[in-house]
Amino acid sequence: MQETDRSAVAAENHFDYVVIGAGTAGCLLANRLSADPSKRVLLIEAGKADNYHWIHIPVGYLYCIGNPRTDWLYETEPTKGLNGRTLRYPRGKALGGCSSINGMIYMRGQARDYDQWAAATGEASWGWTQCLPDFLAHESHYSQDDQRGAEAANWHRGGGEWRVEKQRLRWDVLDAFSLAAQQSGIPVSPDFNRGDNAGVGYFEVNQRKGWRWNTSKAFLRPIKHRTNLVVRTQTHVERLRLEGDTQSGWHCWGATLFDAVAKRRYDVCAANAVVSSAGSIGSPQLLQCSGIGDPAVLQRAGVKPLVALPGVGANLQDHLQIRAVFSVKGVSTLNTMANSLWGKAMIALEYALKRSGPMSMAPSQLGAFVKSDPQQPYANLQYHVQPLSLDAFGEPLHHFNAFTASVCNLNPTSRGTVYIKSPDTRQAPAIAPNYLSTDEDRKIAADSLRLTRRIVGQSALENFQPQEVKPGVQYQTDGELATLAGDIATTIFHPVGTTKMGRDDDPMAVVDPHLRVRDGRGGVIKGLRIVDAGVMPMITSGNTNSPTLMIAEKAAKWLISNE
Repeated sequence: MQETDRSAVAAENHFDYVVIGAGTAGCLLANRLSADPSKRVLLIEAGKADNYHWIHIPVGYLYCIGNPRTDWLYETEPTKGLNGRTLRYPRGKALGGCSSINGMIYMRGQARDYDQWAAATGEASWGWTQCLPDFLAHESHYSQDDQRGAEAANWHRGGGEWRVEKQRLRWDVLDAFSLAAQQSGIPVSPDFNRGDNAGVGYFEVNQRKGWRWNTSKAFLRPIKHRTNLVVRTQTHVERLRLEGDTQSGWHCWGATLFDAVAKRRYDVCAANAVVSSAGSIGSPQLLQCSGIGDPAVLQRAGVKPLVALPGVGANLQDHLQIRAVFSVKGVSTLNTMANSLWGKAMIALEYALKRSGPMSMAPSQLGAFVKSDPQQPYANLQYHVQPLSLDAFGEPLHHFNAFTASVCNLNPTSRGTVYIKSPDTRQAPAIAPNYLSTDEDRKIAADSLRLTRRIVGQSALENFQPQEVKPGVQYQTDGELATLAGDIATTIFHPVGTTKMGRDDDPMAVVDPHLRVRDGRGGVIKGLRIVDAGVMPMITSGNTNSPTLMIAEKAAKWLISNE
């Protein structure tokens, strides 16, 4: 049993709520929980403040991913489905978390995603109709900036913290791709966020007037005057503090922290709840390092098992994108616009004067949600189309005009794991996504590449003479295309599911439908919840940032009412 003496904890380290991780979910939770001035809230972030300039310039994601200032610098284990390759696995490490380095795309997913959650958990409040108010609760949508957005008001709100805007640029090659998609039978979508995102259109983005809008700016800066909210950056959580035993039950009363600046270790107490919002990688790692997880995994890592919970770190799901590159002629793309000092200067000038142009770009501008084959019951593929090409993020742009049509399977059947290798939370866990490990996923990968070729072959793009550079027209069979997908595919940075919620009779459920951590014996660990993308039982059909905010919005109400 762990030591449980709390008498030595300094008074200033006693709080009502301790929130671990100041990312997408954590910032919103800190805002909502601290609205009651009688409640003291501690928000802990391992990274630094979000005062790095590249966080706020939209194109700065290129300089944040792979940068120790803003990224945990994780890598996956070698993956059989990727022909033995490892992948860079970005996770945000700064105030705002992944919202400080992500693609800024505002995407709720499909109504059926949430109805599936409700069915999987037995909790009706996870259904689409019940989740929509939680999306709207924090939304500030451009359509509601004046009185002309009456029709959109059924789906969007103004006045919230989370800003959603149109993109501030256009590209001829993307307009042509959109028309080609329509020629291939894909309808135009006026709004991807009404419960059915099928169609083609431009993504809406989390920006304000050409600047990235992260959750730190949205939810923390407006409340910095609250004296009952304490934010500690560059502070690492080493373990959760538990008291009790297997027979009588467990209670999480706090956490052990390490201040990386002062080089000081100390404990904090939470009277109401400790909430882990450390993300789909960080939360299972913290649980496992604290003795909560699969006993075999813990013992291999040198951790004494306290709570046998085999689902911790299992059920990892992610969107794997297959990037097809096509060279073009007679039209400009970012490749050649940015390949000279003069071009770069003009791009910088446009952004400085207008907050528009390539420096305001999200990583992907045009999107499409389509079926991989006509027999699919719903749109199961997502396209991210970009007026640029490169070998991989962090690599230089190609020196010829080109566009990239990245496509991902929205509902992969492959499942991976996140397991610790050491008791030290500073050491990266083993991240094994197991991409393309099922026949279904490999078939959809092959079908998606064929669909890309069909779209690009339409007359709308004919004048630009597109030529397939990657993967290459010589690859045609299912086997060739599936193998090739393993060679060129990369993560789209949407890990979920590693602390999934589920019914009482689901042995792999880590949290109950109200996100309380289970104790492995039919009850819950008192005072401990998980609120981040890890609780998703199934991945959403689209980008995962905004669904994570919705989860946090719902969880905040449960925490406040102690439900």
